[in-house]
Amino acid sequence: MRRTVFNEDHEAFRETLRAFIEAEVVPVYDEWFAAGQAPRDFYYKLAELGLFGINVPEEFGGAGIDSYKFEAVMYEETARAGVHFGGSGVHVLLALPYIKMLATDEQKKRYLEKFVTAEEMWALAMTEPGTGSDLAGMKTTAKLSEDGTHYVLNGSKTFITGGVHADRVIVCARTAAPTAEDRRHGISLFAVDTKSEGYSIGRKLDKLGLRTSDTAELAFVDVKVPVEDLLGEENKGFYYLGHNLASERWGIAFGAYAQAKAAVRFAQQYVTDRTVFGKPVASFQNTKFELAACKAEVDAAEAVADRALEALDAGELTPAEAASAKLFCTEVAHRVIDRCLQLHGGYGFMNEYPIARLYADNRVNRIYGGTSEIMKTIIAKDMGL
Repeated sequence: MRRTVFNEDHEAFRETLRAFIEAEVVPVYDEWFAAGQAPRDFYYKLAELGLFGINVPEEFGGAGIDSYKFEAVMYEETARAGVHFGGSGVHVLLALPYIKMLATDEQKKRYLEKFVTAEEMWALAMTEPGTGSDLAGMKTTAKLSEDGTHYVLNGSKTFITGGVHADRVIVCARTAAPTAEDRRHGISLFAVDTKSEGYSIGRKLDKLGLRTSDTAELAFVDVKVPVEDLLGEENKGFYYLGHNLASERWGIAFGAYAQAKAAVRFAQQYVTDRTVFGKPVASFQNTKFELAACKAEVDAAEAVADRALEALDAGELTPAEAASAKLFCTEVAHRVIDRCLQLHGGYGFMNEYPIARLYADNRVNRIYGGTSEIMKTIIAKDMGL
């Protein structure tokens, strides 16, 4: 089946990105893996390539393209090479939609010009040590000062991707208590400068996968946040978070599909080169059947991911559709990558092989952005169940 989601511009971008990855990432990726993060300077290279400005309006230094298809190409190309761009995905896919949707013209000018050049890297801080999927249960608070010039931020966050290198973090905090009718009431969003007094980075978390992505704990002790850094209206943060969850979940779905596709490529290459009992592993019927079954699942996931991408670009991707895409693609990727690792035998367990790193990287897809169980709940509710 001919794929129609990408055009010539996307394919030209793919060629440029693939060459960049081969030249700038693959040769040093083992160093990043050992260090547990990509270097901060790498983000300037991504900015020079234009990756941070694709979806930014032209008046703020971007290309003004209102599409996620270039982001989709990046998912496919990084997965194909078995690499990860650190916290840059959060910068573009998670933080940027909030700036575009909520920031005033003054804020956009102040934020986006530095966003495009990587002078300021952004992250998003929702999760707390005691609250995961239940965002309404967050305890971090932001209280308006008596003179009305700033908020005083107190609390902590965890699992914050990009948290080590971030220069600004969109922090979700309570500005009012929940009501009996709506426990989601009272959450607000703030663009917090990480150089602020009282802002601190805790542990850089030691993760199973996504080793090159800096993930951290954050703490806020009487951090003064100017009122000019409130994003949107007070107490409407939960609504804003829900509005952007569809794009976040699409990104996880598409990334998972891309990883599954890459796993089949890695496995096919391995079994073709590897010999057992004097014959290529690829010549055995079991190998052929396993890879054929994996290919069929990847084809189905690609169709789901592409359909969700088209709906997202058209502004029509519903929360239930995004949940369905995430559930399906992440579960497919789980099965496919596991089977492809099995075809590598013992070498599949070695981190020097990309399939091993892919296996670890993929596991979080069924957890973050809402667990598979939460996705099923959303879909069931949409079904009227």
